[in-house]
Amino acid sequence: MYPVQDVDAILLLSLSVAAKRRPADLTEIITAIDLAHDAIPSGNKLSDAFARMSAYGLVIEIEGDYTLSADAQEMMTSQRKNDDTEKKLFRLKEHLANYHRKGEHAAILIPSDQLLAAIAAFRAGKKTAGRNLLRDKPKAVWIPTKELANFKGKPFPSKRRKT
Repeated sequence: MYPVQDVDAILLLSLSVAAKRRPADLTEIITAIDLAHDAIPSGNKLSDAFARMSAYGLVIEIEGDYTLSADAQEMMTSQRKNDDTEKKLFRLKEHLANYHRKGEHAAILIPSDQLLAAIAAFRAGKKTAGRNLLRDKPKAVWIPTKELANFKGKPFPSKRRKT
């Protein structure tokens, strides 16, 4: 697959997070994109990325929600867990550049209006959901360090000088 766009790798990475347990809807995908990339691409770019990735058989639609195909999941499992997001995106773009289409797949065409509505829903939820800084914080329960360290009733080891 050549040329590879940045949005393609961002979409696959965010779908791997959003659709981990079950297929994700557009708002969950947008939330994962914001989590992974800290910026949401425009509706047209995301719509084109969905069309490209589904035409290559990497994104599939299940009952109106979206998830990764088996090939895309294999691509994601080959990622290193200790890498930061930028390295994961770079390696994912390398995998996408070396990927060759296996058979014909139907492209998923998502109107940009639908994506813009999902982005607006995400931003509205982001404003309301949050931590209330004025609320009282729960008080921590104090546990003496002696009880914490010596929980089995054994005596502490003596401090001997090593010679």
